Amino acid sequence: MAFDLLFTPEAEAALDLLRSDGHLEKKLRKVQRALGRLQQDPRYPGLSSHKYSSLSGVNGEEVWDSYVENNTPSAWRIYWHYGPGRNVITVFAITPHPKD
Repeated sequence: MAFDLLFTPEAEAALDLLRSDGHLEKKLRKVQRALGRLQQDPRYPGLSSHKYSSLSGVNGEEVWDSYVENNTPSAWRIYWHYGPGRNVITVFAITPHPKD
């Protein structure tokens, strides 16, 4: 079962930045590949999707993150939640993983 992806303005802005900067073309391809996998199966092993217990969405949704890349400095992540409808995933951030 494929999901429809809904993007917040913040997530759209991140995609626009990646599209507009020629130096980020490789990163854009990685993000697009990860979004395609997320759309097909949020549990795809390479995404390493995991739920945050300390965060929740605006309406109390469970927040997840999925890997765009791993084992690289400031590896990028996709932050998302299920909904607002059935078979919908809302992507609210696409960004480098925060440093600890």
